[in-house]
Amino acid sequence: MSNQKSTTGGFNFMTALLAIVISLLIGIGIYVFVLGAPGNFDAEGHPKQGNMLGMMHAGGFIVPILMAIFIIIVTFSIERLITIGKAKGTGSADVFLRNVKALLAANQYDEALALCDKQRGSLANVVRSGIEKLQAVKMDGTLNNEDKIEAVQKELEEATSLELPMLSKNLAIITTCATIATLWGLIGTVLGMIRSFAAMSAAGSPDTAALATGISEALINTAIGIIGSVVGIIMYNYFSSRVDAITHSMDEAGYSILHTLKTAR
Repeated sequence: MSNQKSTTGGFNFMTALLAIVISLLIGIGIYVFVLGAPGNFDAEGHPKQGNMLGMMHAGGFIVPILMAIFIIIVTFSIERLITIGKAKGTGSADVFLRNVKALLAANQYDEALALCDKQRGSLANVVRSGIEKLQAVKMDGTLNNEDKIEAVQKELEEATSLELPMLSKNLAIITTCATIATLWGLIGTVLGMIRSFAAMSAAGSPDTAALATGISEALINTAIGIIGSVVGIIMYNYFSSRVDAITHSMDEAGYSILHTLKTAR
């Protein structure tokens, strides 16, 4: 049974929930106190000509939620950037793997373990677990070579299974927010267009102020939703590629450790 501890880091469930609530409150605060500041509007309550903050405020209640979604994406992107960076270790993963392979080929296991302690991170944890198991089974005369390989492989799989959840944790929040941002922005667009058509169908001459407000709401909600979605998709794909790279390094390290045992005489 593996005694390996996984790399810790990132928001747990309660912290993630608190971050989402705080982001929503910040979004509402920006909408009310920044976008809704009196200086952004004329005497009739319409956004001043060319005032972007007032125009954004005209987007209605959809805007603070869109801003909260954007803040959530940024917050969890920073959280993943720090956590995955910690999981990667202190040095280059390629150089670390190259050095470990050389030490294993020379049967310098203690030096390889010392290198793991220096590297730290998820990759180093998996490698250390495999090397320690490799040392243990090589000294066990009751096991044949196939049993030794199976024991080391199981240890590597257990160590990897402890690390992977931490690497991919909270990525679902980013991709979910990226999807919601677009859909929520479209809802705001539909509501804005409804307001615009209502102004156009009014008796007599159309209310140009109401028409402009409706169009502004539609366009601003669309823009904010698309921006949030683009940022979320980019960050999700970036972090997914980082996780895949670390996972590939774990697999490569596991292969090297098993190869050392297979070729041992």
